[in-house]
Amino acid sequence: MNDRDVFEYALLRVVPRVERGEFFNAGVVVYCRAKAFVCARTHLDEAKLRALDPAADVTGVRAALHAVEGVCQGGEHAGQAARDDAGRRFRWLIAPRSTVVQPGPVHTGLTADPQSEAERLLDLLVR
Repeated sequence: MNDRDVFEYALLRVVPRVERGEFFNAGVVVYCRAKAFVCARTHLDEAKLRALDPAADVTGVRAALHAVEGVCQGGEHAGQAARDDAGRRFRWLIAPRSTVVQPGPVHTGLTADPQSEAERLLDLLVR
């Protein structure tokens, strides 16, 4: 019996100056339909941000990353997405946008524990 489920994930990229197209990874959003699970884990490297844009709004970028985490949590933290299921919240978060915090492409995998997978991906691809 297979105890692993399909999951999807996308990296969160910080693009301090959209017109230049330079970015670095600052988080990951993980979704597992079988477990109705969605979460975001973030880590902002302020030195990288300032290297790409010395005048970057660190507080604003941090707030945008925390907003993604809030949408994943659902409830009062999710704003207009509060009543949406995990899948709709994930799809909304991974929709392409031209802002300082942008989602990367969606990837898939198998996991027995999507929560641990989010931490593993954050360590591997962000920190």
